[in-house]
Amino acid sequence: MESFAMNELCLADQEGSFRGRMGKGKTSYDDTVDYKSKNLHAERRRREKLSNRLLTLRALVPIITNMNKGTIIEDAIAYTQELKKKVEVLTGMLQEMEVPSSEEEIKTRINEIDACEEMKQSGIKEDVQVTTIEGDKLWIKIILEKKRGRFSRLMEEMSCFGLELNDSNVTTSKGAMLVTACVEGALAETFTVQQTKELLLQTLKGI
Repeated sequence: MESFAMNELCLADQEGSFRGRMGKGKTSYDDTVDYKSKNLHAERRRREKLSNRLLTLRALVPIITNMNKGTIIEDAIAYTQELKKKVEVLTGMLQEMEVPSSEEEIKTRINEIDACEEMKQSGIKEDVQVTTIEGDKLWIKIILEKKRGRFSRLMEEMSCFGLELNDSNVTTSKGAMLVTACVEGALAETFTVQQTKELLLQTLKGI
């Protein structure tokens, strides 16, 4: 009986051991399947993302010679290089257009500095003189530094104040500009000598 019991026990142990090995093998197999499944999903997502980006790139490039991935990328590179060349050409054209303007501004500024220095060396100062001619008419004499556009601004300001100029004369010498004219109110206004002088001095400071 003891021998029979021992044999039964041995058989039970072997069966349990075999089932255990079968169970472990099954678990290992399931883990592998899950791992491979995750890899497949990740690879599928990567390919979908790449495909979408290629579609976007294809939409941006006006000329695509072939629809395969390699050709799309090559055509995109060629198009980018073409755009880069156009940018370089346009940049060069803009620089060429800006240079003369800059040179002109520099020359104008140099001339204005020279005019200012010439006035100082000659002892000439900006000045306004106003005298009465007859009735409401006044005679003005303005000495101002010769600067580009300054005479035009002077005329505009005087017109805004309601002063009308007649028989005006402009001469330049030693960096200065001499303006003489007959002045009267444009709208029958009456300006005194002092009022006119103050207006003209105020104008010279602002232009």
